[in-house]
Amino acid sequence: MPIRRLPPETVNRIAAGEVVERPASAVKELVENALDAGAASVEVQADGGGLTRILVADDGQGLTAEELPLAIERHATSKLGPDVHGDYDLLQISTLGFRGEALPSIGSVARLSISARAKGQAEAHAILVEGGAVGQVTPSGFPGPHGARVEVRDLFYATPARLKFMKSERTESLAIAEELKRQAMAHEAVSFTLDIDGRRTLRLPAERKGPEGRLARLAAIMGRDFQDNALAVDYEREGVKLSGFAGLPTFNRGNSAHQYLFVNGRPVRDRLLQGALRGAYADFLARDRHPLVALYLELDPSQVDVNVHPAKAEVRFRDPSLVRGLIVGGLRHTLAGAGHRAATTVATDALNGFRPESRPGGYVPGYIPPPPAQGFSAWRMGGWNPTPGSGGGMAAALAQALPGLTEVSARSDYPDAAYSPGMAEGPTAHVTFDPVDFPLGAARAQVHETYIVAQTRDGVVIVDQHAAHERLVYERMKVEMAQGGVSRQALLLPEVVELDPAEAERVAAKADELAALGLMVEPFGPGAILVRETPALLGETDVAGLIRDIADDLAENGQALALKERLEEVCSTMACHGSVRAGRRLTAPEMNALLRQMEATPHSGQCNHGRPTYVELKLADIERLFGRR
Repeated sequence: MPIRRLPPETVNRIAAGEVVERPASAVKELVENALDAGAASVEVQADGGGLTRILVADDGQGLTAEELPLAIERHATSKLGPDVHGDYDLLQISTLGFRGEALPSIGSVARLSISARAKGQAEAHAILVEGGAVGQVTPSGFPGPHGARVEVRDLFYATPARLKFMKSERTESLAIAEELKRQAMAHEAVSFTLDIDGRRTLRLPAERKGPEGRLARLAAIMGRDFQDNALAVDYEREGVKLSGFAGLPTFNRGNSAHQYLFVNGRPVRDRLLQGALRGAYADFLARDRHPLVALYLELDPSQVDVNVHPAKAEVRFRDPSLVRGLIVGGLRHTLAGAGHRAATTVATDALNGFRPESRPGGYVPGYIPPPPAQGFSAWRMGGWNPTPGSGGGMAAALAQALPGLTEVSARSDYPDAAYSPGMAEGPTAHVTFDPVDFPLGAARAQVHETYIVAQTRDGVVIVDQHAAHERLVYERMKVEMAQGGVSRQALLLPEVVELDPAEAERVAAKADELAALGLMVEPFGPGAILVRETPALLGETDVAGLIRDIADDLAENGQALALKERLEEVCSTMACHGSVRAGRRLTAPEMNALLRQMEATPHSGQCNHGRPTYVELKLADIERLFGRR
């Protein structure tokens, strides 16, 4: 078959297949044009899932009559300009769009109408494109002082085969809404509205530019609970700035739908974010739970290539390890700063569980409710007054088995001068101080020999003693392991693991990092790795399986997460077996010492699997349960 030059109409339709995959893609391109034009307000309307009609109206700088024909020509754009040498640098892109393909691609497969009034001009003009056929520029009415209105009708009517691949109208409408939300999260100072089939489904007023306005916009999209359970992220390294908000570990979801990354104001999907989040939250969440985050990266345009995907949905960093390290390190420091804080939704879920139970069939004559469970309270009227001889022995035995439990934290901001660390060392006959002003309050009772009930100034705290102390022991073990290094055990016979040559090269390149974790590897010819020593914590382990898992992690995330996670899993198991068990009776000093240590230990608000270690109920919520307010 001879080589042929394709006609412009066919070329445009081929380009449209790359740029406009579905109605949401068209909305994305048109909204980005509006934002690049300096719009302060963007209005989107969609009918029939966007296949029947799409309208994007903005109050940006608009277009002149001379610019309208150029706007629908391929590779004609106002967003790229030549430098002093006449060259166009694709690594210095500061706008969302730059290809000059969106409008001609849409016009080649749909009926496209553009009406605009340029800023400072009295006249408005319009142009029509139908299936690639361009009409004349004509005078037009325009409701605002300046801006543009782009209407797309009968999307893909010129390529009927594409219509067969579209999903239901509802699915396409949801995709449009999701795309607009992502753009709104990236530009909090711009107002957005969305009408689906004539019904207003999204209204986001402009927020103040900056962290406060950004959090308000995120809360409007991700839910008000996110605002109450989000931690501010603000770190910078080597010219790369990371900001945004990360949810507490106890505020999580069963999927990764609420994880967003924005690079220089551009919403992107990048596998780097998934691996970084997995590494940052590895200590706090089970593998099937996912955090809620919205992270914003700002860096020099020359350090990121946005010209790697036709729809500009992906980017490539010049130094991905720097970006990944910044995200992991920034999130870990942020989570550590949260201390013992747990999500507010934990209390809400607990309150929702308090509902009067109704027996089937209503009232049963002669029914006598069972007696209340016999709990244990170590609090006595008039102060701490444990039974002589019991509290001291229990505390001493517990301290010997688990050093540090009967010591309070080294906090210096005690709310009452009468309280001192020595008070938790043993029973005291008459102690009048009641530490309800601490964040986790004063221990009042132990119920079912499993849960500590503490009173705060304005509520009640219920602590799972086993989960809480497991976290404390685990954090202590991590510190000791970091300070003393990971001990290694030499294999009697070094093991050779066969890999793909590329995988073996990646593993060998991380030999120093793996050695710090107790795994000694070295290259053994092309496509093989020799393992001489393994971490002693792992005991007898499947060396080949471990190396293959590490190779998979390096290919997907650029990090050897598998080894770290195995070490952390062993530490977690050891902490579980070395912590205070459910069913163990504690004295008041022991319970209060546990509360004080939780307040001073990072991440103590959740166990090693992301479950909360305590629930706090405010007095006002409790009173509502009983109809007192």
